[in-house]
Amino acid sequence: MTIELRRLEMRDLDRIEEIERESYPTPWSRSMFAGELAKPSSICLGAFDTESGALVGYLIISRYVDAWHVMNVAVAPSERRRGIAQYLLERLFELTANDSRRGYTLEVRVSNVDAIRLYERLGFQARGLRRGYYTDNREDALIMWKDPLPTAQPAGDART
Repeated sequence: MTIELRRLEMRDLDRIEEIERESYPTPWSRSMFAGELAKPSSICLGAFDTESGALVGYLIISRYVDAWHVMNVAVAPSERRRGIAQYLLERLFELTANDSRRGYTLEVRVSNVDAIRLYERLGFQARGLRRGYYTDNREDALIMWKDPLPTAQPAGDART
């Protein structure tokens, strides 16, 4: 399967909701997604199968004063372990590469070892715990942080 990334649109909401319900015990509501899609300070990316056009994963991130907050990442259960979440996050880093003031933060269930490993591979580090964060079972959330990406410096004049 070949994946194409593009910004999510309101017409994607039905499939977003489907993936969300399959992925989380306490899914976001349609209005929460619609609010993020409409917000100028959010980046909402979808991963689409180029053959079928089907949405197979998404990433929702909001810009705050000192950080990009990864709000929601989900991949359809049938498409997991294919690098889609990593691809979405790497694209996010590309889109925000010129923003050297903001790092990246997220919360993840302490039991979600696979996600934690992915985030660590991408440079996130555990920075704290939110006790009882998840309402379905009062599970703790691990707070993870990634420092801002270094801004590319223009190459110096190599002439002597």
